[in-house]
Amino acid sequence: MMDAKPLRDAYRALLDAAATVADSGATSHVPPAGEWNADQILAHVAIINATAIAAVSTIASGGNTTYDNRMALDTWTIERVIALAGGNTGLRNRIRAQGDALCALGGPALSEAELGTPVPTRLLSNGTVLVDQPVPLRDLITGLAEVELPGHAAQLLALLPNGAEAEATP
Repeated sequence: MMDAKPLRDAYRALLDAAATVADSGATSHVPPAGEWNADQILAHVAIINATAIAAVSTIASGGNTTYDNRMALDTWTIERVIALAGGNTGLRNRIRAQGDALCALGGPALSEAELGTPVPTRLLSNGTVLVDQPVPLRDLITGLAEVELPGHAAQLLALLPNGAEAEATP
């Protein structure tokens, strides 16, 4: 059994960062050139979550699966998810529910054998292949908690006006 607390904490920090940016009162949250705005970051996370939930659910049902983040990098897909979710508030609600699902499925619901299942994985970032090999399901979940979600929380906070980011971080 896997402890879901680190994943739950990572979701809480991401959602706190998203709320801080949304509630900052700034008229626009313009990212640096080539970076995403808050809604695009949240849509990316929502797609990653859906991909993770699908992988975890497939393993839990005895099936074989893959994990590939390329759809979460596709601009058209990101914009479609923003529209379907209803914008920032809808995205935050979706991520909250997805986090609850992953914490339940990825924690106590899976056996050690399921968590150890190798999942063919392809992870890209900024056009660079980071991973292209089988990864144990446990490591995919841990990667969300330790890398993916904290990275996007920091990315969200970086959208705050100068000085506000320092006030928002503990």
